Amino acid sequence: MSAIFSKNENTEVFLFDGNEKIGKKIYISGKGRCNITNSKEIYEFFDEINRNKNFLYSSLYSYTNEDILKFFNENGLKTKVERGGRVFPLSDKSSDVIKTLENVLNIKGVKTILNTEIKDVKLVEDKFELVCNKDYGLFDKVIFATGGKSYPFTGSRGRGHEILKNLGHTITDLKSGLVGIDVKEKIRKYSGVSLKFVDFKIYNSNRKLINS
Repeated sequence: MSAIFSKNENTEVFLFDGNEKIGKKIYISGKGRCNITNSKEIYEFFDEINRNKNFLYSSLYSYTNEDILKFFNENGLKTKVERGGRVFPLSDKSSDVIKTLENVLNIKGVKTILNTEIKDVKLVEDKFELVCNKDYGLFDKVIFATGGKSYPFTGSRGRGHEILKNLGHTITDLKSGLVGIDVKEKIRKYSGVSLKFVDFKIYNSNRKLINS
């Protein structure tokens, strides 16, 4: 989305991805269906934000859930609303969300570079040099989509945070969220099963660590 909105007749935009295709994490989102957004009023979103709600205030109101749905609908993706206001592609395929983004990237003329991991970013006077498998010259601006560290196979390994820290940014400690949990019990046959209203407790040497 950043690449799409950064591209105009006066800019040349490159989108780098270390994976063999863009949006790999989107493919697994919403259990493979991609929960695009929620249809509730924006002010209701803040009830679901656990901390530092003010930080997201301007972002949520500058580009709302209606804006994101308008973007996808105008670019050919039909959507539907399900229980709790969750919005999914009508096809129930996250791949259709990816295809829509790919189509817009191509139409806008964004140069997508796959299988290219950015290992470092160096500041050269007032421009940026990307350290990767090829010299792409100097860039005026760089936008990082770092992700977290929860799904390394999607490219989220925390490397982006290290690069930003080296550039002088302050990085807060990452905390786990929406991550898989390995347990000693043999429950693999239940993999992918969703459970509602479940009590969850984690113990370490009989000491309770989490009670959710």
